Amino acid sequence: MEEKNEKELIIIRMFDAPSELVFKSWTEPQQVKRWWGPRGYSMPYCTIDLRLDGVFHYCMRSPEGTDFWGKSIYREIDSPERLVFTDSFSDESGNIVSPAQYGLGEDWPMETLVTLTFEEHEGKTKLTLRSLLGPAVSDANIEGAVQGWNESFDKLAELLENPDREVVHTRVFDAPRELVFKMWLDPAHIDQWWGPRNLTTIVDKMDVKPGGSWRIVQRDERGNEYAFNGVYREIVPQERLVQTFEFEGNPGHVLLETVTFEGQDGKTSLTDRAVFQTTEDRDEMLKSGMEKGAAETMDRFAELLKK
Repeated sequence: MEEKNEKELIIIRMFDAPSELVFKSWTEPQQVKRWWGPRGYSMPYCTIDLRLDGVFHYCMRSPEGTDFWGKSIYREIDSPERLVFTDSFSDESGNIVSPAQYGLGEDWPMETLVTLTFEEHEGKTKLTLRSLLGPAVSDANIEGAVQGWNESFDKLAELLENPDREVVHTRVFDAPRELVFKMWLDPAHIDQWWGPRNLTTIVDKMDVKPGGSWRIVQRDERGNEYAFNGVYREIVPQERLVQTFEFEGNPGHVLLETVTFEGQDGKTSLTDRAVFQTTEDRDEMLKSGMEKGAAETMDRFAELLKK
């Protein structure tokens, strides 16, 4: 719901979760990373200093790999009922930049004020978002903002309904599905994209067939090694890969990883879905830097496809 005459964006949504849980979904970085941004977007960076005048600094990454940095300042915090913050575009260092730098028109303000209210009704939460946009913003830009927020809220609703053993990453690669699938499972190229740039990757074993096993070792500058292993459960050429994934430094905590490949006009949308045994396992993996590592891995894979 929106009121264009006043140039104020208003969205009301009902979530099937208590207000305390919904409020935490807005104020805990590991939770925010899982739903913030339109469909297909990820959040590789997020810091939250939850206090008056504290800073929320984040990066949204589009399916094509474009980064959109933002910065907010908290003006009111009344947990779990009300949250007020400014909203601006920024650069990686947190400096406020013009919205035009990210493709918005000059009519979009340098700063907006967002007010959230959380009203609990019999275990559910009515969330009202109000965003003051100023008098000059075009209807088209307001409609785009409404769509973006609603897609984010759809993701938040899914998170609250299924709390919590999954982490999903999506990326669109500028290459046909046949090539993307082939390179993803080619042992000869794994060392060029698998994992962060600061680690050397060694393929110990890749028996690429259902029931076959794999083992990959990564080594840092000091010679410390980190090994990972798993078993291929399902391989559907050019469409789907299912495998187990285990970090040998924390044995027994095995996740199930499903990678799907969808062709889109000569490009490929890849979705990597990891399902953990417990919420605690997922949280520990996120704390270890999983999001940053996954984003860097996707970047390196995109670079390889361009060679």
